[in-house]
Amino acid sequence: MQLPLLQCGLWALLASQAAATALTYKLNPNEEACFYTLSEQKDEKIAFYFAVQAGGSFDINYKVTGPNGRFIMEGEKERQGDFVFTAKEVGEYKFCFNNEMSTYTEKFVDFEIAVENEARVTLPAKKGAAPEQTSTLEESIFKISGQLSTITRNQKYFRTRENRNFSTVRSTESRIVNFSLIQIALVICMGALQVFIVRFFFQGARKGYV
Repeated sequence: MQLPLLQCGLWALLASQAAATALTYKLNPNEEACFYTLSEQKDEKIAFYFAVQAGGSFDINYKVTGPNGRFIMEGEKERQGDFVFTAKEVGEYKFCFNNEMSTYTEKFVDFEIAVENEARVTLPAKKGAAPEQTSTLEESIFKISGQLSTITRNQKYFRTRENRNFSTVRSTESRIVNFSLIQIALVICMGALQVFIVRFFFQGARKGYV
């Protein structure tokens, strides 16, 4: 039966060396926050994803540095980013977010840092099975893994759009309420002014008759 072999392959794939950190962080005005991950081997793949979910214009500054402060990448006023780079050195990598452009607006940032070893897992071959059969099963498992990664990225994208749209709707609702209150206040002031003018004319007319 191929079921035990498939189960072994899936468990081997899930047990491959990978470390990930997914967080949501509130970045206060004029604040810089840094997060760290450790690469224990050379040529590991480090995936870095972030998206500003709420606050201001949904933008943030970011900077990534490697061991000994080696520059890797940076960006200014970015709404979101999805990057993968190769760790050329073993050591600690630093990921910093900077909200210095905001004087009073806080930002909520979703981000994920994943360290993966690209070494492919070799599936255990079934006794008496042809190599082509094992290779086909292995390719199918890795194809499923790639499709799951694509689904995860799409979920992150739609979650970001949902949060931004909700923030826009909430901001629009607040503006409508404020505009309505201002309009009501103006109508009351105009009514009071009209009453005052009418009374002034009638009082002037009475004085003329006297």
